[in-house]
Amino acid sequence: MQVTTSLREHIRELEERLLEPEARRSRQTLDVLLAADFIEFASDGVAYTKAEVIDALGEEAPCQRTLTGFQIVALAETVVFVTYRAARKRVASNQIVESLRSSIWTQRDGRWQLLFHQGTVSAAP
Repeated sequence: MQVTTSLREHIRELEERLLEPEARRSRQTLDVLLAADFIEFASDGVAYTKAEVIDALGEEAPCQRTLTGFQIVALAETVVFVTYRAARKRVASNQIVESLRSSIWTQRDGRWQLLFHQGTVSAAP
């Protein structure tokens, strides 16, 4: 399957939405964007379920996040694999942490949901 420009833009918009502080604090938004069987392998080496991620993001300190180097590959008709680099700037300290990110999105019931996500802290490029 070839990834269309509109699909690429749509998935990027969804990834960027998940980086926004308002979305990260919204249980309703996260419930829609994350698949019921979502799992995250976090940079702390722990695997988290959807419920655990939603709870943790509700307690997260405010940060500004940016996304660069966005790539997308179709794995199947309704599954795409995404990679990118994210930079997180803590509002309180101005500390910047960069990470490599990968996600698997799946289309279910006519909408795309995040099925898997992994973040790995990285050195600056």
